[in-house]
Amino acid sequence: MSSVNTHLTLGLALLFILLAALASLTLFYRQRTYRRAGSVRQLLELADRLESDLKTCRAGLQQAHAVMSLNPDLPTTGEQEARHAIDAGLRSLLQQRIWIRDKAPRATQQELDEAAITMSAARQRLQPLLTGLNQAQHALDNAVREHIRREP
Repeated sequence: MSSVNTHLTLGLALLFILLAALASLTLFYRQRTYRRAGSVRQLLELADRLESDLKTCRAGLQQAHAVMSLNPDLPTTGEQEARHAIDAGLRSLLQQRIWIRDKAPRATQQELDEAAITMSAARQRLQPLLTGLNQAQHALDNAVREHIRREP
């Protein structure tokens, strides 16, 4: 009888160990899935913000050019270069969105993290340009107002 109790105790202990291992494994995969989903969501949010920043930059450049130019239909060389740079940024962003769509579901967590870091860095590099453009736009607006006040 003690042999049966020993086997039953060992069997129950083994069953609990297997159940604990299974629960741990399930928890690990669930956390991994949530982390990956969060990383993809973060990538999409970063892409949206970067796109908004680039479009804001483009609109600001167009507005500044329209105010300063004698012929707003003919962009200057500097404006053309800025437009090309912004368009290149938007094309690069499109490539990132295609990567997210096509590769993110199978990408490693490290690849997802690296993509997020790259996109964040691009936004950080763009921020001083947006700030400078905003300051220049305010200065230009003030100069135009001052010019209008001086005219008879």
